[in-house]
Amino acid sequence: MKLISVMTACYNEEENVAEVYRQVKAVFAALPQYRHEHLFIDNASTDRTVEILRGIAAADPNVRVIVNARNFGHIRSPCHGFLQTRGDAVISIVADLQDPVELIPRFLEKWETGCRVVVGVKNASEESVLFFAVRRLYYWLIGRLSDVPLVKNFTGFGLYDRSVIEILRQVDDPYPYFRGLICDIGFERAEVPYVQPARRRGFTKNNFYTLYDMAMLGITNHSKVPLRLATFAGFCLSGVSLLVALAYLVYKLLYWDSFQLGLAPLVIGMFFFSSVQLIFLGIVGEYVGAIHTQVLKRPLVVEKERINFGGDPPEKTAPTAGK
Repeated sequence: MKLISVMTACYNEEENVAEVYRQVKAVFAALPQYRHEHLFIDNASTDRTVEILRGIAAADPNVRVIVNARNFGHIRSPCHGFLQTRGDAVISIVADLQDPVELIPRFLEKWETGCRVVVGVKNASEESVLFFAVRRLYYWLIGRLSDVPLVKNFTGFGLYDRSVIEILRQVDDPYPYFRGLICDIGFERAEVPYVQPARRRGFTKNNFYTLYDMAMLGITNHSKVPLRLATFAGFCLSGVSLLVALAYLVYKLLYWDSFQLGLAPLVIGMFFFSSVQLIFLGIVGEYVGAIHTQVLKRPLVVEKERINFGGDPPEKTAPTAGK
């Protein structure tokens, strides 16, 4: 029987982890041809998440838990979780119940036909219309900038064959942009559209900084366009400045006694070019920061504890007649 790993990264999700576990278990109960394991990687939660996961793991040997020594962020922790799975295929399910687990059978059907990557594409969402529009704009922008074709409205929810996981292990990126790496590998993929439900329990742990971090990581890891735009913009602005200077010179020569330059153009120009320089320095800084992260070669996470990591997952037994 093929083993399917379900990986769920969580942080302060005490309201949801038990329900995610229950829903995943119910799905695989209807798929007797597969064994499954459910790996939770906790990012040093400060609520009862770890306590709840301990209870689940004590009652179900198919559940494995990793507890991080500290919060290593929403990028590094899930990637480490992927690399600790053992299944023939790995399915990523978020802990906030916004990835519909009922799509798992469809993912497996696509996988059995030979697709090594099956991704869920979020064509619509029950979240805020404005928030969803901003996300769509970001996916469009990074798709235009990226050196490789990226999947629009792809959050990481999907199924990945063991061969894909082993390639990710070889990449050895200390701060990977998972969604981009999946596209960069180049395997043909199947796309399964879905409507993302609204979060019904708890509050999102994302904030402006984490979303900005993800956005800039996607750009710096998969595109040199911003750097080249900065260079082209520098040439264009220098040309415009030269034309303006020549125009002022001609105007002054023609109207020597009446034309006064004034301070306003000088002040406006100074602030304009200073702002442009700061923007370009920020872009260069993002790339330098990405290089710095790569050079440090720190581990994705440092584990504090592992639960239920001894031996293979138990074999699934066929249901007894009459039960």
